[in-house]
Amino acid sequence: MGRRNRNSIRKERIIMLTSSVLVLTALTVTGVFVRRNNNAEKEDYVVDFEAIEKSDTLTAENMMSGEELDTLFAEVGTDDLDYDPSFQEANSQNVENTEDRLTAKKGIKKENKLDKDAEDERAETDTEREISIKSEDTIKEKEKQEPEKDKKKEAEEQAEGMFDESVDTAKTIEEEETAEAISTTVQPTLDFKEEDNLVWPIVGDVLINYSMDQTVFFPTLQQYKYNPAIVIAANQGESITAAADGRVTSVSYDPTIGNMVVMDLGNGYELTYGQLENITVSEGSYVTVGDGIGTVASPTKYYSVEGTNVYFKLTKDGEPVNPMTKLQ
Repeated sequence: MGRRNRNSIRKERIIMLTSSVLVLTALTVTGVFVRRNNNAEKEDYVVDFEAIEKSDTLTAENMMSGEELDTLFAEVGTDDLDYDPSFQEANSQNVENTEDRLTAKKGIKKENKLDKDAEDERAETDTEREISIKSEDTIKEKEKQEPEKDKKKEAEEQAEGMFDESVDTAKTIEEEETAEAISTTVQPTLDFKEEDNLVWPIVGDVLINYSMDQTVFFPTLQQYKYNPAIVIAANQGESITAAADGRVTSVSYDPTIGNMVVMDLGNGYELTYGQLENITVSEGSYVTVGDGIGTVASPTKYYSVEGTNVYFKLTKDGEPVNPMTKLQ
């Protein structure tokens, strides 16, 4: 074991020495190479003052003196020179004369001034034109507005006249209504007494008589019934008149007797007219005996067999009364 360790140590020392020698050799070669390059660069930067002095001497010998140059230019003359001191080179392309440039600038200023004056004159002219156009438009508008105002005034006057007419019409209607109200209020008090009589509303035969104590036969219904009124034969379209003075309390429709009118006679007496059309009275209106209240209509389906007729009923405090006892 001891021998092996010694051998390994020797080998390591030999390797270290060999490596050191190689490194030193490489460094030495590198230093020599760098030194040679530096010397070459220094030689390039060396200035040869003797050569410079020789070249300056030759240049001075070849150059003319100032007097010689003056003599040369005097012999040639200034007229033959292409150089004009009044010109100045610019951008190596365009040559411009200073005086001409100043003159051109002045001319441009004058032109600009003239253009400005012309523009001012144009602006003034345009303004004057606009003012004149506006004034003309204003005059035209006024001329247009005047007939429009006249038309408007005429329309207002017409409207006022129509309003006046409507007012007059309204006044007339009010006066008529007032007259009717007055006439209504001045109507005599309804006072139908037991001894008073009725007038036939239409001339005709009695188809079905009044009967409240026993039943009577109704041909259309094919049955016997009590009858609180009388059924008077008539022709369709004939006029029906009021049988007594009275006030209309109801205008309505009943499926059995058709269109009907109920009138108050006073003292609890009422008359009912049925099978009517073209009724000429209204609720609240007063009628006198003989006034028309409508015409005879076609019979309802409940009286189709009996034919065209007038239904006529009298009641006292709601109870049926035989109208035949009152009819003359």
